[in-house]
Amino acid sequence: MTVESVQPETSVDPAELREPPLAGGAVPVFGHGLQLVRDPLDFMSSLRAHGDIVRLRLGPKTVYAVTTPELTGALALSPDFKIDGPVWESLEGLLGKEGVATANGPLHRRQRRTMQPAFRMDAIPNYGPIMEEEAHALTERWRPGTPIDCTSESFRVAVRMAARCLLRGDFMDERAERLSTDLATVFRGMYRRMVVPLGPLYKLPFPANREFNRALADLHLLVDEIVAERRASGQKPDDLLTALLEAKDDNGEPIGEQEIHDQVVAIITPGAETIASTIMWLLQALAEHPEHAEKVRAEVESVTGGRPVGFEHVRSLRHTNNVILEAIRLRPAVWILTRRAITDTALGEYRIPAGADIIYSPYAIQRDARSYDRHLDFDPDRWLPERAKEVPKYAMSPFSVGNRKCPSDHFSMAQLSLITAAITAKYRFEPADDSDDSVRVGITLRPDNLRLRPLPW
Repeated sequence: MTVESVQPETSVDPAELREPPLAGGAVPVFGHGLQLVRDPLDFMSSLRAHGDIVRLRLGPKTVYAVTTPELTGALALSPDFKIDGPVWESLEGLLGKEGVATANGPLHRRQRRTMQPAFRMDAIPNYGPIMEEEAHALTERWRPGTPIDCTSESFRVAVRMAARCLLRGDFMDERAERLSTDLATVFRGMYRRMVVPLGPLYKLPFPANREFNRALADLHLLVDEIVAERRASGQKPDDLLTALLEAKDDNGEPIGEQEIHDQVVAIITPGAETIASTIMWLLQALAEHPEHAEKVRAEVESVTGGRPVGFEHVRSLRHTNNVILEAIRLRPAVWILTRRAITDTALGEYRIPAGADIIYSPYAIQRDARSYDRHLDFDPDRWLPERAKEVPKYAMSPFSVGNRKCPSDHFSMAQLSLITAAITAKYRFEPADDSDDSVRVGITLRPDNLRLRPLPW
C-alpha cells in the first residue's frame, strides 16, 4: 500500500497523511536509547498515550513506534514492510542472513515450504511420545522441598524436546547448560547493541564484548556439532534436519552449508529461548497463583482419571491452556519486534518513508487497559470463549500473523500444555528464600533468578 494508492479503508487522503509526533525525553547522542535500557517495558507501555504511532531516536536513527493492536496487525499483514530493523540486525550475528527467521521474499517462502511438513497438525502427534517422556522426566528429576533453578530446568526441557523431536538428537544435559548460559549472554548483548547502536565500540576488547563473542562462537560451535554428528551417522530419520540436508534450492541444487547452519540455529536458539522463558513465567505464575495451580491439577486428574497425562489429553485441558495464554499475555517472551518499510507508504493516518524502521511491543499491546478489563490481573478465564471475543483483534497474537506467523505454534502449545499439566499434577510451588522473579530484559523477557520449591499436593 503505497502513498500514491492508499487503500480506501484508511479514509485518509494521501495529501493529509501526517508525520508521527516525537516522543519526549530524548537526550543528545543516545536519543531514547537510554530510556529503552533503563526501563524499556514502562517506556514502551507509555507511548500509546502520545499517539497511535510515535517517533523515537535511537542514536542517530529515527524509529517509528506503533502502539495499537489494529496498526500492529496492519503492519504484519502489509507487503510494504519486511522483516528487518534493529531487532533483526542485532540478531544477525546469531541467526545469520540465510535462516527462516531473518530471510525475506522468495528465500523465505522456499524455507517455509521445507520446514512446514514438520509442523503440520497431522505431524505433531508423532512427537507426542517424546514430549510426554521429557515432561515426566522433568518432574522425576525434582525432589520435594529441594529448590530448583528454574532457568536451567526450563532450558533443559525446551532444548531436549526441540532436539529430540525436530533434530532427533541425543542432547546431553551439558549441551542444554551450554545453550542456556550462552543465550543469556548473547541475547543480553544483542539488546544493548539494538538500543544503543555504538557500532565500532562493540568491537573493542572490553570484558563485556569478549564475553559476548565467546558465547556467540560457542553457540555456532554447538550447531556445527549437531550437523556433523548427523552427517557422520549416515542416518536419515524423518525429521527437520534430514529435510534440511536433502533440501534443494530454486535451481535444484542442494542448499548451501551456511543455509543449513542458519536454519538449525533458527530451530534451536530462538525456539529454545522463547519456550524456556515461557516455562519460567508459567512456573512463576503457578507459584504466585496457587488457586489456578489447583484448578489445573484438578482438571488434569479429571481428564486423565488419575493416569499420567499424555499427548492425547492436551486438547481437553482447557483451563490449563488458558493459564498458558494468560502467562504469555502478561509476560511474552518476545516483547519487542521490528519491521522496515520497503517503500514510501502509510500506516493509519501517518506517512512512513521508505527505509524507515518500525518498532512495536507485544508486551505493551497485551497489557493495554484499552484492550483488557483489569489488564494487569492474572485472569485465565478471560480466554473462555464468551469472554475472548471481547479482546480486540491483534491485541493477542503470541505467534504473530500473516506470512511471518510462527510455523511451530501448535508444536509449541503442545509442549507447553504437556509440561504444565505434568508438573502441576505432581507438585505445587512456593518461592525459595533466594528466588528473584523480577524481569530480566533482553531481546526476550525472563525472570532474573527464579528458584522454586516443589511440594507434593
